Amino acid sequence: MPIRRACEVVNFVRSSYYYKSRRDRQEFLRMRIKDISQTRIHYGYRRIHTLLKREGWKINHKRVLRLYREEGLQMKKKKPKRRVSVKLRQIETLPKSLNDCWSMDFMSDQLFNGQKLRILTIVDNFTRISPALGIGFTFKATEVIDVLEVAKKRYGVPKCIKVDNGPEFISKELDLWAFTNNVTLDFSRPGKPTDNAFIESFNGKFRQECLNSDWFLSLEDAKSKIQKWRLEYNEFRPHSGIQNMTPKEYLNSINESVLISTS
Repeated sequence: MPIRRACEVVNFVRSSYYYKSRRDRQEFLRMRIKDISQTRIHYGYRRIHTLLKREGWKINHKRVLRLYREEGLQMKKKKPKRRVSVKLRQIETLPKSLNDCWSMDFMSDQLFNGQKLRILTIVDNFTRISPALGIGFTFKATEVIDVLEVAKKRYGVPKCIKVDNGPEFISKELDLWAFTNNVTLDFSRPGKPTDNAFIESFNGKFRQECLNSDWFLSLEDAKSKIQKWRLEYNEFRPHSGIQNMTPKEYLNSINESVLISTS
């Protein structure tokens, strides 16, 4: 029986038959926001909004923020430290392409039993891609070079690498590797983490989203979880500094632009 005839028989308004509750859709959206927040506990409402748009939701960030607040999902904001004075320093030239400049640093963590871990972090300052991460109990200069060789095979050789004055970075072995590969080692000033701001930002995300969130049972377990996070960071996590793209998406968009301009 046609819908029109059926509605007439039971004295039912046809518009009510076709009506779809907005509330149902809003509840689905609310549930999805909660799901993302529970699995990505360090994502704020802006990053959640980016993921929802990726999934096809046609919503603005204000509605996401309202539902985010109603569900009590707000993240605590860090209070900025007060500084008595700030010295101005010369503004450095920003990188303009992949491999213009990398940044490299060491971080510390531990296994569940208290055994210390060291993690070598590397990031490309332009695309924000992490070409490689090294994990071990100790690190010699030769092991730093091994990680750099892995990164080199994946993305090529950088023109410059920003590092601090740690013993592994001022070694003869690393200096020889840099000379052989035509790489400039740019050493930061002691006590000036702002000289290497890109890696400091990366390390903060890495600490918050991986090291502080995971429990490492062994060295192999740490390697597996840390490398899994690196892939997620490169291929899934939206980055506000690169138009809310992932580092991989940003790199692909640049490569496409180059192909179009040269064709």
